[in-house]
Amino acid sequence: MKKSTIFGLIIALCLTFSLKSQVNKYVQLHDEYYDNKPVHFGFMISHASTNFLLDATPLNLSNVTPRLALNASSPKTSGFQIGGTVNYAYDKHYEIRSGLNIALYERQIEFNEVTPTGINPTKTYYRESTWLEIPVNLKYRSLRRKNHRIYILGGFKLGIEANVKRTGEQIQAKTTDVSLEYGFGFEKFYKFFKFNPELKFSHGVNNLYLSPLGGFSPFSRLNQYNSHTISLLFYFE
Repeated sequence: MKKSTIFGLIIALCLTFSLKSQVNKYVQLHDEYYDNKPVHFGFMISHASTNFLLDATPLNLSNVTPRLALNASSPKTSGFQIGGTVNYAYDKHYEIRSGLNIALYERQIEFNEVTPTGINPTKTYYRESTWLEIPVNLKYRSLRRKNHRIYILGGFKLGIEANVKRTGEQIQAKTTDVSLEYGFGFEKFYKFFKFNPELKFSHGVNNLYLSPLGGFSPFSRLNQYNSHTISLLFYFE
């Protein structure tokens, strides 16, 4: 056998063992026995995008005032959430998560008057408030792959409005809400903690609408408004 052939085989074997060692490279497991404990505590912070989902009756006011119609909408606004969490894992795949959150939301409703000459300036109403929220979510987790895993979740959230900022252009609304929730997330284990980003969608079940008292109000054309929130959450345990 020629020396060049032998040399080529040696190089090929060396490359093979090198690639194999890289594939099987040791990765240190952080908090290796995390799943042996069923209960874990942590905290979370979150950025939220929130608004109302409106149900409005088409209203023609041409026989009452010079206006022809009134359009209603609820733009998305930013919110903030912070709170503590408790997790109970009763199976290698299933975990229940709950806790108590404090959330700051400002929701808006805008009305546009449509007249024969065009659209008049928008009239905006606000409801800026602090909520106490208790979410209860069931998580379905994948098996842990070294220092990470993914999951999906679903459940509900009870919300109680604790404080409302009083303004002249305030939206009248009920102070308790129940929301259905679903989402997905990713768990990453580090040496001293577990980091868990999550995207979650919340759809309010309760009709938060309150009828205006006396006289004509643009809110008279509304039948219902429900809360709607999209949250990007960051959990630390």
